Amino acid sequence: MTIKEKMNPNKIARTVGILFIIGTVAGILSLVFTGPILDDPNYLTKAAANETQLIIGALFILIMGFSLSMLPVMLFPIFKKENEALALGAVVFRGALEAVAYIAIVISMLLLLTVSREYVNAGAPDASYFQTLGTISLEAGVWFGSMLNFVFSLGALMIYYLFYKTNLIPRWLSVWGLIGGLLYFAEPVLAMFGAEFEILFVPLAVQEMVLALWLIVKGFNPSAIASSSVKTDINK
Repeated sequence: MTIKEKMNPNKIARTVGILFIIGTVAGILSLVFTGPILDDPNYLTKAAANETQLIIGALFILIMGFSLSMLPVMLFPIFKKENEALALGAVVFRGALEAVAYIAIVISMLLLLTVSREYVNAGAPDASYFQTLGTISLEAGVWFGSMLNFVFSLGALMIYYLFYKTNLIPRWLSVWGLIGGLLYFAEPVLAMFGAEFEILFVPLAVQEMVLALWLIVKGFNPSAIASSSVKTDINK
C-alpha cells in the first residue's frame, strides 16, 4: 500500500513548507527583538530595562526551534523507506538535537536576564562580579549557537540527500540544499579558528524559503510518490 493510499502526501508537503516559513519568520523576529539588546556594549543594563522585549525574543526562538524540529518528523514516514537510518538520523540531528540547542540558547538568554536584574540592583561595588557572569551567559549562548549550526547542517545534509534519492522535489533544489548544507557546516568550523563568514549561511537560508514555497504550491513529485521507492506502510 502506498503513502498516497494511507495519507495525503500533498498535505505533508504543505505542512512542511508552512513549518519552514513559521520557523524562518520566528527566527527573524527573534533577532529583531533580541539583537539590539545582546549586541549593545551595555547589554547588562539594557537587558533589565527591556525585559519584556528580551522574553518575547526568547519565545520566538522557541517557536522557531519547535517548528523546524518538526520537519524531519513529518518527513520520516516517507524517507524511511529509502533509508531508515538516515531518516532517523535527520530526526535526531535536525529534530531532537536542534530543539535541545534552541532550548539551551533560550536558557542562557534568560540567565543573562537574571544576571542583568541583579547587576542593576547591586550597584557599583559588585559590578565586576556581575559583568563576569553576564559575559559567561552571553558567551554560552554563542557556543550553543555554534553547536546548533553543526547539528542543523548535518541534519540538513541528511534531509537533502534523501530528497535527492527519492526525487520528491526537483534535483536542482536538492543539490542546492546539499551545497548549502556543506557551506553552512563550514561556517562554524571556520569560526572556531577565528574566521567568521556568516555569508555562508545565506545559500541554505534562501534555498529553504524557495523549497517552502515549492512544497506549498507544487507539493511532492507525484511520480515519486507513486513509485516503489516511497512506498511504505506508516502503520508499522
